[in-house]
Amino acid sequence: MGRLKCKIMYDGTHFFGYQVQPEKRTVQGVIEGVLTQLHKGAPVRISASGRTDAHVHARGQIIHFDSPLQIPEENWLRALNAMLPEDISVVHIERVHSSFHSRFDASGKEYRYFVNLGKTRDPFRRNYSYHTGYRLDYAAMRESLQYLIGTHDFTSFCSAKTEVEDRVRTISEIEFFECDDELVFRFVGNGFLYNMVRILVGTILEVGTGRKHASVMKEILEKKDRSYAGKTAPGHGLYLWEVFYN
Repeated sequence: MGRLKCKIMYDGTHFFGYQVQPEKRTVQGVIEGVLTQLHKGAPVRISASGRTDAHVHARGQIIHFDSPLQIPEENWLRALNAMLPEDISVVHIERVHSSFHSRFDASGKEYRYFVNLGKTRDPFRRNYSYHTGYRLDYAAMRESLQYLIGTHDFTSFCSAKTEVEDRVRTISEIEFFECDDELVFRFVGNGFLYNMVRILVGTILEVGTGRKHASVMKEILEKKDRSYAGKTAPGHGLYLWEVFYN
């Protein structure tokens, strides 16, 4: 058996998230189905750097799987992309040591969130960026970011459904910038909790619209209570941008 590491991209619009779910179309389910075909019906399981929710996109998701097939990397790439649907693409594949694990060896991740700043909704981007329709106070938003950078307990910024007990994470970089008529948020950290980035974006946007003061971020962190943070931004504006390995 050899282990293969793949970098994949996918458009999450028509997926019910990454992880396999009964009777639902998922990224994991589709890829494992293709791999099983390539292995003449023998089930093949893949592992990913992390899950993404329904309608969330990825430009740099990392997966790995084991296979007894001795196929050159370029042929693996060609075969997988020929069989996968158009909303998933394998952009790189390489053989790695059998000890490599796409999730446990990851040292950090970068997520980006796209907000459409147009005065009216753009129907051609409705699945790829979140349209708010509000004017935003960038100065207040930037002020709010200073409370989030560093190592904190992010209980207030994760879903109540989060199962992990250790909710301490380190965010090393947060920024936002305009690109044409979109506002792009960029988050880099050693890990992110369930819905964490989307709740952070929703709360920062509430600061931008004046619903919350920038300094309230400190209080929200200290409360360790989801009800104090802002709304969860929709999934379709979120992208898993890159996964880092030492």
